[in-house]
Amino acid sequence: MKNKFLHIALIAIATCGTLTAQNNKVAKGTKQYDNYAYVDAIKTYERIFAKGYKSQDMLQKLGDSYYYKGDYDNAAKWYTELFAFTKEVNPEYYFRYAQALKATKDYKKADEMMAAFNQKSGNEQRAKLAASQKDYMAQIKKNSGRFTLENAGINSEYSDYGTAYYGNKVVFSTARDTGGIGKRKHTWTGESFTNLYTADMGEQGALSNPKRMNEGLNSRFNESTSAFTKDGKTVYFTRNSFLTKREKNSKGSTLQKIYTATLENGKWVNIKELPFCSEDYQVAHPTLSADEKTLYFASDMPGTKGVSDLYKVSINGDGTFGTPVNLGDVINTEGRETFPMIAADGEFYFASDGHPGLGGLDVFMAKVQPDGSFKRVHNVGEPVNSSKDDFAFIINAKDRTGYVSSNRDGGNGNDDIYRFKENTRLVDCEQAVHGIVTDKETGKPLAGVSVVLQDQNFKILKEMKTDAEGKFDFGTQDCETKFYIKSTLPEYNTVDTPLMTPNESGKTFVPVEMERTVKPVTVGDDLFKAFGIKIIYFDLDKSNIRPDAAVELAKILDILEQYPAMEIDVRSHTDCRQTYKYNMSLSDRRAKSTVAWLIKNGIAAGRLTGKGYGESQLVNDCACEPTNKSECTEEQHQANRRSEFIITKL
Repeated sequence: MKNKFLHIALIAIATCGTLTAQNNKVAKGTKQYDNYAYVDAIKTYERIFAKGYKSQDMLQKLGDSYYYKGDYDNAAKWYTELFAFTKEVNPEYYFRYAQALKATKDYKKADEMMAAFNQKSGNEQRAKLAASQKDYMAQIKKNSGRFTLENAGINSEYSDYGTAYYGNKVVFSTARDTGGIGKRKHTWTGESFTNLYTADMGEQGALSNPKRMNEGLNSRFNESTSAFTKDGKTVYFTRNSFLTKREKNSKGSTLQKIYTATLENGKWVNIKELPFCSEDYQVAHPTLSADEKTLYFASDMPGTKGVSDLYKVSINGDGTFGTPVNLGDVINTEGRETFPMIAADGEFYFASDGHPGLGGLDVFMAKVQPDGSFKRVHNVGEPVNSSKDDFAFIINAKDRTGYVSSNRDGGNGNDDIYRFKENTRLVDCEQAVHGIVTDKETGKPLAGVSVVLQDQNFKILKEMKTDAEGKFDFGTQDCETKFYIKSTLPEYNTVDTPLMTPNESGKTFVPVEMERTVKPVTVGDDLFKAFGIKIIYFDLDKSNIRPDAAVELAKILDILEQYPAMEIDVRSHTDCRQTYKYNMSLSDRRAKSTVAWLIKNGIAAGRLTGKGYGESQLVNDCACEPTNKSECTEEQHQANRRSEFIITKL
């Protein structure tokens, strides 16, 4: 049995209402559900529903039974019945319903369910991802079409999945039964337990001649998903935690664990459970790094944030293991992350239903950074991904061929293995973020400025000092991402510069201008230029102080209060409309109005002079004498209706 989901989260058992005649049957179905006997549970529940009996608990379990089997069409059917019965459900059902709807390609309704899930689930990673990637379908479309994909050639009418390279062969898991009379079936899927098989690998990855591995790895129950060292002498593989009889842990569950074995004289021996496995949680789906010093796997061990998370553990030179490390929030969500695979070039592939996808499990890729972290996750797109479960992706980094497992429509059995050729690489969209910091007044570069790159939540990503030329370089950053650049330097005002990187790879240049906190001024300076004060504008044919002008005049007032010996000359100007004489009079009234406002607010009259210049000093080519007409826009005319403040004494 493959365990795409790693483990099943059991839901608290509730009664099916007061339908006494059906209590025993409902109890039977619930017991079968809790024992993972989903095939039998489905039959029991569906017979009850056909007779007109239903409850929230029963509909949830019916939907879940199909959901966990990967039959999303029927899961969507029963979740639809559930939401028709009641909307008072756990937020998780909005997520499961959305995933099932995607499998039926009803993406519009699926997005509605995800929006509701986002609203109801609070600060949840899957909800955040869905909210932040509302255009995920466009991104998936952009990543699609890079593969050619076809049936691998060795699929049966049963489940075949989970490939691993083994020299010139491929090892895979299969539920095909070659055991003769004593066929053992699993009540979850109705199929035989899975064993490991080999297949010959031909040109372009075509597989042939499937054979059961009879060298000691297969037992009476489940083996699946393996990883081999390059020399073919050591294997890591997934197995149930029992061999000769069915043993359960304290919770009544049969768990999956990772085992290792070595090849001696053509037979796998020294089969051992890895030391970090436990009777209290699942550990499965191993894969090895290229240097064979790190093992990646899926687990629901303590510290897991979702149904299953991905972990890594170091393999020491003496064969011992380090402490498992969770791969973190970039990779793991509250959903299912499983079936990891790391290619020789550092591309990390995994299956997930927590990241936005096409439905069910999708295959995703993230590049491992030099420090072992991850920056961004990409959906690899169609045709590798479909509306159903797509998982167990492996790739040869040199020739870009590989295999993926899927239960998509058109296959031979429940799950099938497909071979592919990647024709175009998926390149991380990155922007090289760099810039320069200059003095706003002089334009000269500022050295030694502390520049800090922050994410949209103001978490510090990088920090440095500008060089002698005022330049800084934050290296490559993600596309379509919001950042803030904080620049600080003594005697200058701190500047926070927002940045949204483009959606294509390239370079982003960020110019930053900083103003001095204390600015030197002298006689003849314009306070507007020296202190960055906005021009005092007036409405057409008006001389009264506008509210926005009062804000700027308050700045002038503050400067005059700071410098009690300072005297200024207020110079008022108009646009060209009306007569030259009228405008001269209007501007004079505006100058006097400005001076009067300052005097009213406490500035001695002897420190202020004011004069109107009419339309004699226009700032643009908007003259209109002698007709008093102009084709300039209102905005252009307003630029001429202004007041200026010139220092006449300090």
